[in-house]
Amino acid sequence: MGPGYPTEGGKRIPRQEYLDRADEALDAGGLISAAWEDVKKVRYPKKVRELGKLEAKAVEIGVYECNIVAGLLQTPEHARVLIEAAQPPYSPDDVERMVAARLARQSVYERDPAPSIHFVLEEAPLRRQIGGTMGWRRQLERLLEVGRLASVTLQVMPTNVDAHPGLDGRIELLKFQDGTAVGRADGLFNGRPVSEPRQLRILELQYGTIRAQALPPRESLAFIEKLLGET
Repeated sequence: MGPGYPTEGGKRIPRQEYLDRADEALDAGGLISAAWEDVKKVRYPKKVRELGKLEAKAVEIGVYECNIVAGLLQTPEHARVLIEAAQPPYSPDDVERMVAARLARQSVYERDPAPSIHFVLEEAPLRRQIGGTMGWRRQLERLLEVGRLASVTLQVMPTNVDAHPGLDGRIELLKFQDGTAVGRADGLFNGRPVSEPRQLRILELQYGTIRAQALPPRESLAFIEKLLGET
């Protein structure tokens, strides 16, 4: 069979691994599942298409990222390098669309009122000089710029801490004005987005544990400033 399941209307819906690959390229963390930039105009199920709108509607956003700098924090240069590193490679047009889609997500900072956004980033990717020295300096400066926004809390997870629940992969939690929420974790529920209270409680417990083990916000910004001084 080809790269997807046929729908009743004859359209093909990509298999999960194809959605995951596109999702990784967009750093959508599974919540968006390639709906941000439907490069090939594939007809996704309604549930998946709607996931792409959730981040823009959330009043609280929580992100733990273990291997890269979260997409909401990436500079254009950094995003481009990551997307161009994909194998097999994307076409130049697809790269441009994906970079634009990733950067479009950052309009969340301009909302009024702004959502409360919390990030926990691992130390290791903060030391990986993607894009060369100058590109990486600009990325660290971007982290400091966003981390100082009143609506943003940024924490760094040092590499010399004990094991924590995030070692299985990224975690995202979105909460909305009406009290509902949706979340996703690489290591839970087969990586699927969940919205049931029982499942969300587990995600919130893991995310809360990660936050407690990470450096406090002020120390985290000081840590990034120190990295910048070493670059």
